[in-house]
Amino acid sequence: MQTLDQLDVNGKRVLVRVDYNVPIKDGVVQDETRVTASLPTLQHLLARGAALVLMSHLGRPKNGPEEKYSLRPVAAVLERALGRPVKFIASLPSSEETRRAVESLQPGEVALLENVRFEPGEEKNAPELVEQLARLGDAFVLDAFGSAHRAHASVSGVAGRLPHAAGLLLHNEVEALSRLLHDPARPYVVIIGGAKVSDKIKVIENLLPRVDRMLIGGGMMFTFIRARGGQIGKSLVEEDQVAYARQLLEQYGDRLMLPTDAVAADRFAPDAQTRVVPADRIPDGWMGLDIGPETARAYAEALQGAKTVFWNGPMGVFEFPAFAAGTNAVAQAVAKLGNQAYTVVGGGDSVSAINQSGQASKVSHISTGGGASLELLEGQLLPGVEAMK
Repeated sequence: MQTLDQLDVNGKRVLVRVDYNVPIKDGVVQDETRVTASLPTLQHLLARGAALVLMSHLGRPKNGPEEKYSLRPVAAVLERALGRPVKFIASLPSSEETRRAVESLQPGEVALLENVRFEPGEEKNAPELVEQLARLGDAFVLDAFGSAHRAHASVSGVAGRLPHAAGLLLHNEVEALSRLLHDPARPYVVIIGGAKVSDKIKVIENLLPRVDRMLIGGGMMFTFIRARGGQIGKSLVEEDQVAYARQLLEQYGDRLMLPTDAVAADRFAPDAQTRVVPADRIPDGWMGLDIGPETARAYAEALQGAKTVFWNGPMGVFEFPAFAAGTNAVAQAVAKLGNQAYTVVGGGDSVSAINQSGQASKVSHISTGGGASLELLEGQLLPGVEAMK
């Protein structure tokens, strides 16, 4: 990919696609991680004499502007984090009003545009919107890895109209995740959790031939356990994936590791009654909501000595304290490897889980990508990444 050092930005207006798709409640940003992650690229460009025009999406607005999806609250957070004024431009990014506002920017100044998904042409990569956005800058930097798998106007569209380069975050993400695909140090252990096998099929297919062990947790474990003939009570199961899970077990049974026990609940609630039971003998009317303590110990043991680890998806319903022990145990086991292994955590829930466990600082790389991380590990070409080449 083209890097920032290959881009002439001195005295130029640089259009930067960032990922400020952050949770906002009552007008207050709840998690500033993605804003903070963008700072190295912004500071690098400012130090080289650029004026910055930042654009991002937020949420999934359906019919044009919606106040709850406005990026205005993010401007204040960014201003504090950058330590310099940030001009929020409330008009639509494609409007003449926005173009006039950014034309007055001087080197060292920063403007944040309103949500690009307020534009009906954004997700369609509409040529007219691409041209209107391209007029806002002299060069383009893509630093929104979390959107790099979208062929949208503000992601890959503008790259075809302006001199362009990958931001530091995007470059680091692609480099970090590529290490999981190309000649990883061994033993190589992957931990896959989350609710559904169907969400992770392609990742499992692409990684299983490359790994030494794959540890399965989360709701998806019951589809595999059902495939082995286990009794799973009211636990989550994808009946249409049972045959596929059985096929994987037959082909890669020596690499796939399934839970031996589970924390079961009589209902899906934080204050449900719980009991630890064999993972393949969950009583009728009960549902498994976490891996059990025996499994947590076995998974921690399987991680000992690993040289490469990728973790995506929690081991249980970690939002409820009664079902967070399995996820926390895995987080601690991954963190315990320290600098003796290359460890990557990817995906929204996994990042929340590692942050909640207090172990984030001990992980080699935490991906901001979510869907983009998974698509890269599925072996797919990401439109935003391809546009930066």
